[in-house]
Amino acid sequence: MINKTIRLDAVNDVKTLVEILSDYDFEVDIIKGRYIMNAKSILGIFSLDLTQPVLLRIHSDACDDLLEKISPFIISE
Repeated sequence: MINKTIRLDAVNDVKTLVEILSDYDFEVDIIKGRYIMNAKSILGIFSLDLTQPVLLRIHSDACDDLLEKISPFIISE
């Protein structure tokens, strides 16, 4: 399992992230406070407060290609 803090500043950022994540079979969650949403659900993501960074939890250890694709959104390890 890999955790990354990401920032989604615009509607297009959310759309792009969901499109990227949908290409992978493993589960990915977005966590904000006590809320955990499926990161492949655009409606789930929009139900969260995106004014602050959120935690992206990837349920796989072999995801280097995914990390490269989402690198513009990652703000910290």
